[in-house]
Amino acid sequence: MLYYSLNKQSPTVDFKQATIAGQAPDKGLYFPATLPQLDKEFIEHIEQYSKEAIAFKVIKPYVGDSIPDEVLQGIVNETVNFDIPLVPITESISSLELFHGPTLAFKDIGARFMSRCLGHFLKGNHKKVTVLVATSGDTGGAVANGFYGVDGVEVVVLYPSGKVSAVQEAQITTLGKNIHALEVDGSFDDCQQMVKQAFTDTELTSQLFLTSANSINVARWLPQQFYYFFAYQQWKDKGHPPIISVPSGNFGNICAGILAHVSGLPVQHFIAACNANKVVPDYLLTQQYEPKPAVATISNAMDVGNPSNFVRVLEIFHQEFGSLKNVLSSYSITDAETKQAIKDVYQQHQYLLDPHGAVGYIALQRELAKHPGSKGMVLETAHPVKFNPAIMDILGENILAEKEAALLLDDHKQSIPMSNDYNSLKGILKEL
Repeated sequence: MLYYSLNKQSPTVDFKQATIAGQAPDKGLYFPATLPQLDKEFIEHIEQYSKEAIAFKVIKPYVGDSIPDEVLQGIVNETVNFDIPLVPITESISSLELFHGPTLAFKDIGARFMSRCLGHFLKGNHKKVTVLVATSGDTGGAVANGFYGVDGVEVVVLYPSGKVSAVQEAQITTLGKNIHALEVDGSFDDCQQMVKQAFTDTELTSQLFLTSANSINVARWLPQQFYYFFAYQQWKDKGHPPIISVPSGNFGNICAGILAHVSGLPVQHFIAACNANKVVPDYLLTQQYEPKPAVATISNAMDVGNPSNFVRVLEIFHQEFGSLKNVLSSYSITDAETKQAIKDVYQQHQYLLDPHGAVGYIALQRELAKHPGSKGMVLETAHPVKFNPAIMDILGENILAEKEAALLLDDHKQSIPMSNDYNSLKGILKEL
């Protein structure tokens, strides 16, 4: 499999080169030259396969010959070695729980896969690699956990000060060793912009071996397809595929789902569930794509005003707006609606949504109202314990206190405060 830059000004590369580079020299995101088509027999008999076998079959075409099959199978096995259950909430809505991994967030899948791929590629490489990543909440913890203690790799995580939860911050800032947390006086978009600038700084890249662990990296983005197939494996009514609602910020997650669908996974429709950051909902209404400064919400991991991966979504549909609209809808949900949904679902169905899942739940309700008799699922992207102060405020009780305390117990924050200034980042990177 070859990958081309969406800016069309860089040479094509293989999976190994795309993973190590992160971003193309022309600043574009890498995209697969061909989209694999899975055979119908595999889809029809998916219940007979293990999670490990499904994941290997899905990712193998993208990896090609870059990793030997036996090594790739081992990487896949370690990536998916935790439960990903599809849990009914109501008669028409189920929750795909993606928070049973080590950092309690869906990004464990991509981070674990990428860290192991990069570890394989760097064997025998004597030059230190710096993994540079911006996070709006969950990416940082997942990447830190995935790369913690990996020889020859330094991880630098930029996160917006005061805009991630206490548990998210603890997962980023308490590991130490080869994990370096930079607490930025700014927004996620500011963090992401500085990361992008670092990759295009020829002076810096001539001195440091930089790569990215955001979903701009194909090794982070592509394995997110796995759990869409796991969800379909557990879907009872195979004759009526689900409507899938995906809490969306940087759009890597839903882009992976759409890619799985284009490759043969049965899905009735996708919903990009957004909070007050509604660049994509507005685009689907007006056909005008206008990035805006991010707005802070209680579903903080989705506080993105310029989602990087939306260009990949457009590429899947060859920039054809009508084709995109046939597959994707998008809704913007307010904080007030999010809080009410958490309260209502807990009281009526004894199921606790986190703020991101609640955004997805409301969006799914709205879409199902347009399709009587249809059923769907929401991707629960993070454990509610990560947002315990907000949950406690909404429900009026601290039902998650014990688990949150265990996560934060004896943790010592290690972060470097920095201004929203690229030269500050550049100086820190040079000193590592």
